[in-house]
Amino acid sequence: MIKKCALVGNQNSGKTLLFNVLTGLNQKVGNWPGVTVERKDGIVKGTNILITDLPGIYSLSPYTSEEEISRKFIVEERPDLIINIIDSTSLERALYLTTQLMELGTKVLVVLNMEDILTKKGYHIDIKDLEKRLGTKCVSISALKKTGIKELINVIKNADSLIPEAKSNYIFPNDVESVIKDVKNELDENVFEKRFAAIKIIERDERYYNKYYKEKFEKEIIALENLNKMDSEQLIASLRYDYIVDIRDHVVTKKATNTSSITTKLDKVLLNKWAAIPIFLVIIVLIYLLSVGLVGGATVGIIDMLFNGGDTIEFPMPWGSFEVSLGNGISGLGPWLAEVITNAGGSEWAASLVADGAIAGVGAVLNFVPQIMILFLLLSLLETSGYMARVTFLFDKLFKKLGMSGQSLIPFIVGTGCSVPAIMGTRTIEDKEEHQMTVTLTPFMPCSAKLPIISCFVGGIFGANWGITALMYILAIAVIILSGYLLNKFFVKKHSTSYITELPDYHAPSGSYIARDVFDKTAAFIKRAGTIIFLCSVVIWVLLNVNYQFQYTTNVEESLLADIGRSISFIFAPMLGMNFSWGASVSAVQGLVAKELVVSSMEVITAVGEGGDVFAGNGMFSFFNGFSAMGYMIFTLFSAPCFGAIGAMKRELNNSHDFWRAILFQTGLAFVLASLVGIWGVFI
Repeated sequence: MIKKCALVGNQNSGKTLLFNVLTGLNQKVGNWPGVTVERKDGIVKGTNILITDLPGIYSLSPYTSEEEISRKFIVEERPDLIINIIDSTSLERALYLTTQLMELGTKVLVVLNMEDILTKKGYHIDIKDLEKRLGTKCVSISALKKTGIKELINVIKNADSLIPEAKSNYIFPNDVESVIKDVKNELDENVFEKRFAAIKIIERDERYYNKYYKEKFEKEIIALENLNKMDSEQLIASLRYDYIVDIRDHVVTKKATNTSSITTKLDKVLLNKWAAIPIFLVIIVLIYLLSVGLVGGATVGIIDMLFNGGDTIEFPMPWGSFEVSLGNGISGLGPWLAEVITNAGGSEWAASLVADGAIAGVGAVLNFVPQIMILFLLLSLLETSGYMARVTFLFDKLFKKLGMSGQSLIPFIVGTGCSVPAIMGTRTIEDKEEHQMTVTLTPFMPCSAKLPIISCFVGGIFGANWGITALMYILAIAVIILSGYLLNKFFVKKHSTSYITELPDYHAPSGSYIARDVFDKTAAFIKRAGTIIFLCSVVIWVLLNVNYQFQYTTNVEESLLADIGRSISFIFAPMLGMNFSWGASVSAVQGLVAKELVVSSMEVITAVGEGGDVFAGNGMFSFFNGFSAMGYMIFTLFSAPCFGAIGAMKRELNNSHDFWRAILFQTGLAFVLASLVGIWGVFI
């Protein structure tokens, strides 16, 4: 009886969407043991069958850590069933993985996704003929339209009848099969995937091709190579593709059509030689205008009042600011709790801790939740529609000159949400030097944690000129290009690489998938505000209210935090126009823990100081002018990332020398650029 199964497929095959459809909300998310790659487990609806969503892969060679994870899971966990989801519009590419899965000694169910898109293209796949040629059950579905799902679940329930290894032994000719048979007979009895292991030995895969097998079969493998005039790994791959092409030619038919597909029409515009990059830049500007400008301008003041109270709400909009008076105003959560504590006999410092420390710090970050939700929504729409995959090719030619490829752009795009999964996503890059460069450059992208910094300064310093927001995103791309050039020329000298993949068709995004994606990312942001931001805001408040002798003080200029800030303020003076600010200094250092803390730290200093610090009295921005604000933003955005991202970098680089070089490069470059802007302002 089937108890557990694995969901395996290529990237962009709709695997995650199918997993969500099969499991509904009954999911459990964790990490693979020993590897910081997210895993998802769930129960197939209407059954007791556990399904595990494996990383998106193209083969079981394995060349990347994702392929290693998938192979290891199948071999060691031994699922009762492998559900192999494939993009039916790219049958030739997808079946390569299928032929390997059929060699693992596990029952395989082939699920052909995107049948609706296949039909629109005018193609038809003979499912019965495909089943006959593969020797296993095939089901045609559309995970997006949720068609064929009931049949699929029913097949999963009754998967006991499927035959392990299917017809994988029909792929290779007799001379190869003879060697496979000889190797299989010599394998230990505890080897689970005998046919797969035998083929890997013939391919000289180092994970299987040990000294014993080398001595025993080397002559036979060399003879096979001489007979076919190519090395054994190329031979196996070539024979697989011959088998796949034969299947494709027999099972796929095309109906006559004279109409050009929507994808073709859109690509003529969006991938136009001259218009593609300008269109991309316009899209980015519109995303930030909508998320930070319109939504931010309409919501930040409202949420801030809910936390901190007031009688006037300012709405900084792209076309100008306006204020709305609320008469007597509202108390706000912080002042209200402070009053409750005082009326209950609590001390003044306890009320201040709650209102000026915890509530002010956390509220300063939560003000930007609506903006972040809109940003995640728009980026998810672009990603699921198929456009973002094309963006990688827009920059591929440029990235080649920097020793990278368009594949490196994928982590950069993911990094607009959070740098941690973006850095983890670099492990799909096989080339070592390119992987190292991408890990170093990915944190330069403005993630959701940096958005509050940008929004706060744009609204407070630049008069709601929301073009500055888009400019910071474009500046990030420029910094990545500059950094890539410097790394490639002086540190990680690298030849150009190629990025080859198949572009998915444009399609209408799944509303439920996008909603869940936005909810998960927003919830993670709020969780940080309720944990790390809360804790650090309280710590900042404590340091603001005690002196170096740990005695309570109401003068922030005599506080321990002020002493700490003054001792390091000389470091940040150049980017601040050769001015010294202990408040700006400690807030910038806080950004190493979590970038949102730059804003929350400044807010707490403002709330507690009441005129003592440059942020307080006249507001946290009274110290800055346009140049010092821009310099300060550049440093906080492009210096070493938060602790979470730093930890991810350390794991991915797996080398202390490379890790510290990356951290020093990021921080050093940010300091130089920020200082140039700040000092420039002195002479203007």
